[in-house]
Amino acid sequence: MEASAGETAVNLSVVCGPCSSAPEIRVLESGTRLATLSVRCPAGGERATSVPVTVWDPPAWVDALEPGESVVVVGRLRRRFYQRAGGVGSRVDVEAELIGRARDRRRIDAALRRALALLEALG
Repeated sequence: MEASAGETAVNLSVVCGPCSSAPEIRVLESGTRLATLSVRCPAGGERATSVPVTVWDPPAWVDALEPGESVVVVGRLRRRFYQRAGGVGSRVDVEAELIGRARDRRRIDAALRRALALLEALG
């Protein structure tokens, strides 16, 4: 559903939790680096949800992330389509605009400021 006149639409995702596994790092034909990882997020007393995250041109430290290391990700939801046997498949992930280690207070503050600025734009 698109925003109508006078409404502001925001696609904002903030996830924080431990990495489920080490990130997968790929270098595309263009030379662009791409990291994919999953972040386990608590679901209010229920089982944790594993959220897939995509990081374009990730900082070098992302290569060294280990399972269980906590991160904070600010980004937007993205639905991607791909060909698979039997037709077209899709997946939803968080495309990171900013990723930081949960213990890196400076990066986390920057992430939260960015998220707050987007929310304040709603009025």
